[in-house]
Amino acid sequence: MPIIVKNNIQVAVEENRVTVTGTKGSGTYKIPEGITVSMDEGKLVVKQARENDPETVALFGLTRANLANLVKGVDSGFEKKLELTGVGYRAQMQGADLVLSLGFSHPVKFAPKPGIQITVADNVITVSGMDKMLVGEMAANIRAVKPPEPYKGKGIHYAGEYIRRKAGKAAKAVGGAGAK
Repeated sequence: MPIIVKNNIQVAVEENRVTVTGTKGSGTYKIPEGITVSMDEGKLVVKQARENDPETVALFGLTRANLANLVKGVDSGFEKKLELTGVGYRAQMQGADLVLSLGFSHPVKFAPKPGIQITVADNVITVSGMDKMLVGEMAANIRAVKPPEPYKGKGIHYAGEYIRRKAGKAAKAVGGAGAK
């Protein structure tokens, strides 16, 4: 399946490297051996050098997905939203760093990696950038500080993430009291 490249994106295919430049920046991807990439009429085509080669069949899909993410990243970028739920849980920016107050004895600080932007609005943390892997990794590291707990749902969770709730001791005691 070819990758459609918009007019505002420049793609340079060299021997074993693809360089993509767009409005958000530029990125390069090293092509593994046994995979060929070519540019045809505004489409990036990824193929195996030898059809159905068992050594490169997995690399074929990986290369196509990584190049598609690179093209989308330099054009529009990626973002993940995290929500804070809990009394007294706060997120704020101090310069470029994210500072979280999550009920610990100390504030937790995160410095964004190069190419990553972090913004906070109404206890919603937005992590954005052009590299999908870095955006996801940074969001996962922030969430790992205080993942949502199943009894009250307090913690940091992705926007739209469903948190499976448990009943708790009081609700279980009521249901199990009449069983004797």
